[in-house]
Amino acid sequence: MSDDTRDSNGAILRDGDSVTLIKDLKVKGTSITLKRGTLVKNIRLTDDVEEIECNAEKVKGLVLKTAFLKKA
Repeated sequence: MSDDTRDSNGAILRDGDSVTLIKDLKVKGTSITLKRGTLVKNIRLTDDVEEIECNAEKVKGLVLKTAFLKKA
């Protein structure tokens, strides 16, 4: 059970799911801020259950913490 990747509400995430940001996030190394409510499609799970990989707006290969996401 603990090896499932879960969003901030406890919903299980799978490869290809869409998620929504629940907080404004600054992207390290860029001047871009991803706004709360941004929809991120087609996520990829990583070996770390607290992180997912995705492509958002102008940022490719982004890694996000699941604590800042909810399943769309």
